[in-house]
Amino acid sequence: MESVGRLMYQELKETFRNRKVLVTGHTGFKGSWLCQWLLELNADITGYALDPYTDADNFVQTGLSSRIKDIRADVRDFDKLKSVMQEVKPEFVFHLAAQPLVLESYARPKDTLDINIGGSINVMEACRETESVRVMVMITSDKCYENKEWVWGYRENDPMGGFDPYSASKGAAEIVIAAYRNSFYNPSKFKLHGKALSSVRAGNVIGGGDWARDRIVPDCIKSLISGKSIEVRNPYSTRPWQHVLEPLGGYLHLAEMMYHDPIHYAGAWNFGPDLSSIREVQDLVELIIEEWGSGQYHVSQQVEKPHEAKLLALDISKVRLNLGWKPTWDFEQTIKQTVAWYKGYCNKEEMAKLCQNQIKAFMS
Repeated sequence: MESVGRLMYQELKETFRNRKVLVTGHTGFKGSWLCQWLLELNADITGYALDPYTDADNFVQTGLSSRIKDIRADVRDFDKLKSVMQEVKPEFVFHLAAQPLVLESYARPKDTLDINIGGSINVMEACRETESVRVMVMITSDKCYENKEWVWGYRENDPMGGFDPYSASKGAAEIVIAAYRNSFYNPSKFKLHGKALSSVRAGNVIGGGDWARDRIVPDCIKSLISGKSIEVRNPYSTRPWQHVLEPLGGYLHLAEMMYHDPIHYAGAWNFGPDLSSIREVQDLVELIIEEWGSGQYHVSQQVEKPHEAKLLALDISKVRLNLGWKPTWDFEQTIKQTVAWYKGYCNKEEMAKLCQNQIKAFMS
C-alpha cells in the first residue's frame, strides 16, 4: 500500500509541478486543504474567494494567504472572475466556491441558488473565454441527487433533485454542468475546444479547520472546548463520512487523468467512503468524544426542525473501476485525524506543518 501511495504522489507531482491552477473557494474548508496539497505538489496556485469564515479556519491557521496568490472576490462577479482568469491563464480550474450549508439555505435561499448555480455558470463561462484552461473540475455535493432515502448508494446517472434550497442548488448545478459539457466541451469534439469538464460529488466531508455553523464536527469541537454538552439534532441520521483528503485526492487524480486523456475522463464522478464508514451521527459524536478524551452530548428537544435527509450514500463503483481510486482511511482513522487537527489548534501547534504531515500520512 505504501508503494502505491508513493507512486500516486510522484504522478501527481509530475502533472502539477509548476502548472498554473485556479481554485475558487480557496479560503473555505475544502479549498484550503486542496491548496495545501497543491503546494506540496509545487503547483503555481491562484485562489479566488470571499474572506474566510473565522480567523480559526484552516486557511488562516496555515498562513495560506502568504503562500499563494490570494484574490478576494465573489464568483457572482463575472467580469472580475473573467479578468482574473485571463490574467492568471490557468491550465487547471477547481471550482469549490459555494454556499455549503443546508440550514443556511433555508435562511438565504436566493443567495444559495445565485452562488451555487450562477457561480458555477460564471466559472464555466470564464473558462470558455480563457484559452489556457484545459481541465475543469466542478465540485458539487452528494446532496445533488433526488434523495429517496433508500438503502443503496446513488450512481452518477441517477436523477438530480433536492428537497431543500441547498440540495436543489447542487442538483441544478449538475444539470447545468452536464449541459455545458454536452454543448461546449463535448469530449467527442475535444480537438475543437481543447477543454475537459467534470463534476464531482463527495460524501459528508470532515476534517480539521472547519468552523462553519450547523455542521456536526464544528458543533462538537466548539462544545468540547467550552466544556458544554454537545447538542445533536438528528442522532440516527446516516451519512457517508469521509476525511477531507479522501475526495481531494480523488479530484487531483481525476484532474491528472483528464489532463492526459480528456476524452475518456470528462464526466460525473462520485467519491465516497466504504460502506463501513456510512454511520449514524450518534456514532460520529461518540467517537469524537472518545478521541477528545472527555465530553458528553444530548439530543436536541427542538420541536420543529427544518427537513434534513436521514439516509444518504454514494455508489463509488465507477471511480473504483475507471480511476483505480478507493478510500484510504476508515471511519476511526478519519475521526482520529480530524480531532488531531483541533487538538493541535488548541495547543497552538504550527498548523501548516500539521496539515503537511497529515497529507504525507494519507499518501503513504
